[in-house]
Amino acid sequence: MLWRLSREAIRFKSLYIIAILSTLLLTGVNLAAPKVLSAMSGIVSRGVDEEGMRTILKLTAVLVALYLLRVLFRFLNNYMAHKAAWNLVGDMRTKVYDKLERMHLGFFHDKQTGDLMSRIVNDTRDFELLYAHMIPETITNVFTFLGVLIVLLTINAKLALITCAPIPLIFVSGIIFSKKVRPYFKISQKKMGELSGKLQDNLSGIHEIQSFGREEYETEKVDEKNFEHIKAMLTALKISAIFHPSVEFISSLGTILVVAFGGFLAMREGLMVEDVVAFLLYLGLFYAPVTGLANLLENMQQSMAGAERVLAVLDAPCEIVDKPGAKDLKDVKGDIEFENVSFSYGEESEVLNNISFKCEAGKMLALVGPTGVGKTTLTQLISRFYEPTSGKILIDGNDLNDVTIESLRRNISPVLQDTFLFNGTIAENIGYAVPEADIEEIKEAAKAANIHKDIESMPNGYDTLVGERGLRLSGGQKQRVAIARAILRKSPIIILDEATASVDVETERQIQQAIAGIAGTRTIVAIAHRLSTIRNADKILVIENGTVTESGTHEELVALGGSYARMNMIQSNEESL
Repeated sequence: MLWRLSREAIRFKSLYIIAILSTLLLTGVNLAAPKVLSAMSGIVSRGVDEEGMRTILKLTAVLVALYLLRVLFRFLNNYMAHKAAWNLVGDMRTKVYDKLERMHLGFFHDKQTGDLMSRIVNDTRDFELLYAHMIPETITNVFTFLGVLIVLLTINAKLALITCAPIPLIFVSGIIFSKKVRPYFKISQKKMGELSGKLQDNLSGIHEIQSFGREEYETEKVDEKNFEHIKAMLTALKISAIFHPSVEFISSLGTILVVAFGGFLAMREGLMVEDVVAFLLYLGLFYAPVTGLANLLENMQQSMAGAERVLAVLDAPCEIVDKPGAKDLKDVKGDIEFENVSFSYGEESEVLNNISFKCEAGKMLALVGPTGVGKTTLTQLISRFYEPTSGKILIDGNDLNDVTIESLRRNISPVLQDTFLFNGTIAENIGYAVPEADIEEIKEAAKAANIHKDIESMPNGYDTLVGERGLRLSGGQKQRVAIARAILRKSPIIILDEATASVDVETERQIQQAIAGIAGTRTIVAIAHRLSTIRNADKILVIENGTVTESGTHEELVALGGSYARMNMIQSNEESL
C-alpha cells in the first residue's frame, strides 16, 4: 500500500528531494553539535589558558553557526514536506471525487453520501500525517540513529553495544502495537463515515424531522453514531497510551545501563571525562529516534487505515466504460430501438423482461404503468447508466455499446421527477449544460418552457438564487427550469420522468404547453401517471411486471379496453369530481 501511495506522491518529488536533503543536513548538524560541546568540555576540564579561551570562542562561533543552520534546515524540512503532502491530499481528493463522479449508478445503491464525503475529505487528510510527518521523520530518525551509533562506537565500542541492548525489545513491542491498533483506527474512520452519512441524511431531511416531531429521536441516533466513533478512537488511543510509556521505560533502562557501565569503565579502564560527557550528550540523540517510533507507528496506522478506505474507492471497478474502439455518436436524429432487452439489479429478480419497441426520430413515446414496474430503469438504460443483462439498445441504428458514453449522454437531456437544481442563480441552472450560452439564449429557453414570466416577476429576475436543491422555487417552477435547461441544450432526445407528478392543474397545463412546444422537434420519451400529459403521444407503452403489455396511441388503447383504458377511466372520473 505504501508503494502504491508513493506512486501517487512521485509528482511532487522535487519538494520531497529538498525536504529529504534538508533532513540529512539537519541530521549532520545535530550530530556535529554535541561533538563541539564535548571538545569545549574537554578544554574546560584540563584548565583554560589563553590559547584554550581562543579555541572556546572559535568553537562557540561554530556552535552558533550550527544552530542557525539547524533553524534553516528544519524550516526547509517541515515546510517542503508539508507542501508536498498537502498538494498530494488535494490531488487525491480530486482523484477520488472524479472516480465517484464516473461510477455507474448501481455503485451508489448501498452507499451513504456522507460516508463517501468522509472518504474524500477526512480519509485523504490522513495522508498528510504519512507524507509530512511519518516519512520525513523516519528518514531523520534512521540517519540520526545510524550516525549516533557510529559516533558512539568510535568513542567506546563496549559502551555502544550496551546502549543497543533495549532496541530488540522496542522493535518487538512496535510490531505488537501495529497489529493491535490499526484495526481500531480503521473502525474509527468507518464510524466517522457513518456519522457523516447520518448527519447528511438528517440535515437534508430536517423538514420531515421537525414535521413529525422526531428531533429527540434523531439526536439520540446522532449521539449513538458519534460515540461509536469516539469509543473506537479511545480504544486505539488506550493502546497507544500503553505503548508510548513502555517504549520510554525500555529506553530509560538503556540509559541506566550506560550510566552504570560507563562508571565501571571510567574506574577500570580510565574512560576520559569528555568521552563520558559526549556519550551522555549523544545518548539523548540515540534514543530520541527510538522513542519517536511510538508516534510514527501511531500516525502510520491511522494513515494506512484511511488509505485503505480511499483505495477501496479508487480500485472499485467501473462497470460501465467505453469499450476499445468506441466511436462518437454524431449527427443524431433520435431513433431509439430496444431489441429483446432484459435487466435486473445484481442477483435480484428481473426488472425488465424481453422489452422490444421502436421510437422514430421526432416522435413522442410515453411509458405508463404501475409504480415500480421498471419505467425509470428503462429510460436510464437509454442513457447507459445501467447495462442491460441481455438484448440491445440502438440509437440511429448504433448499438450503445459501440459508442462513447460522453457522446451518448451529450445527445440526451433528462427532466426528472425529483428535479435537482444547484445552489446558484436561475440563469446558472438553466445554462448548466451549455456554459457558453448568453442570457438571451437562456431567456428563449425559459420562454419555451413557460417559466420566463415567473422569473421576470422575481425581484432579481434571472439572478435570483434558487437555494440548496432549488428550495426557494415551487415544484412546478423547478420542473420548468429543468425543462428550459433541457431545451437550451438542444439535445435530439429528451427524457421526461414524471414531469407533472407533483404539480397543480394550472402548472401541469403550463408544463404540457412547454412539452407541446418542443414536440416534433425532438424525440421525447415521457413517463407519466397523469395520462393527460401524454394523451397526444405518438406511441404509448403500457408496462406491467417488467414487460410491455399494450402498445398504441391514446385512442387505440382506449378502444382496446385493457389496462390503459381502465387507468384512463379512473383518472377521467377523478377529474370530473
